Amino acid sequence: MTLPAGWAARRPTLDDVPAILAVVHAADTFAIGHPDFDAEDVEAALTAPHFDPARDSWLVSDPQGRLVAWSLVDNPTGVGREFVDVLVDPEHGAAVRAPLLARMLDRVAERAAERGLPALTVRVSAYGPETRWAGELAEAGFTLVKRYLRMSRELADLPAEPPLPPGVTVRPLRADDEADLRLFHRIFDTAFRDTPDYEPVGYDQWREHLPAYARTWDEWFVAEVDGEPAGALQSSDQALEQDMGWVRTLSVLPAHRRRGVGAALLRRAFAVYAAKGRRRAGLGVDLANPTSPATLYHSVGLREQHWADMYERSVPATGT
Repeated sequence: MTLPAGWAARRPTLDDVPAILAVVHAADTFAIGHPDFDAEDVEAALTAPHFDPARDSWLVSDPQGRLVAWSLVDNPTGVGREFVDVLVDPEHGAAVRAPLLARMLDRVAERAAERGLPALTVRVSAYGPETRWAGELAEAGFTLVKRYLRMSRELADLPAEPPLPPGVTVRPLRADDEADLRLFHRIFDTAFRDTPDYEPVGYDQWREHLPAYARTWDEWFVAEVDGEPAGALQSSDQALEQDMGWVRTLSVLPAHRRRGVGAALLRRAFAVYAAKGRRRAGLGVDLANPTSPATLYHSVGLREQHWADMYERSVPATGT
């Protein structure tokens, strides 16, 4: 990795969390207009499964000793594709983003070799204002593969929940019931099988990673149609700093789609968010999803807030 004269790179530790958070907040504010990360998120990233901060991450400081960039590989399941983040303070660190990306791709090549794979697919995102970054990704051999929308709605004007469609019921997940957790995972896994990018994760591995999102159990719901499982909604608290309830995943089994199940789950979640005093509700949508969820989301009052493009390339394993 070649840096400008006087700049320095090193590995992160948990002592760096406050300084890293400042970089992330600067990057988020430039990209989407507000901070979207908290200290717990940074700590979780540095302690994630299949991640070694001494090998999978770099920090860069400018000649004044100010931390201006943080890069990392993200793949908590240890299977499938790798995600790389290169976050910079846009005012002070933009010049080191491309060199950091090159170093991270070298690390991905090493990780491919360690996993005994001939190559790994890498994905990197770029938000609308990040035009320089999008150009650097193209120069590094990345190709645009899809776009994600972030959608939200105000909750102050939330109408009363309409009557549920015939036969449809919505209830909270019973988080202390192993059988109900397995049911939730089965609905999620089955519903996403027809999504092109979905990488299946077994129940045990899925359950292992739940603590990062399971601070809001009363905001997780299961839908049934005539007593049979039909859908599930998983919330997370990742947007609490924006006073927002967040839908992490919405899953509807193929046999029950376009019967009002997804809308019923969303409306129930919105009602719970509003009862807790949240100002807004939000979620992300993959425009490549063949179920065309944006139409459903518009029907419950969600509107586009901003977008991010996902770029991809293959990285051959070291020694290949």
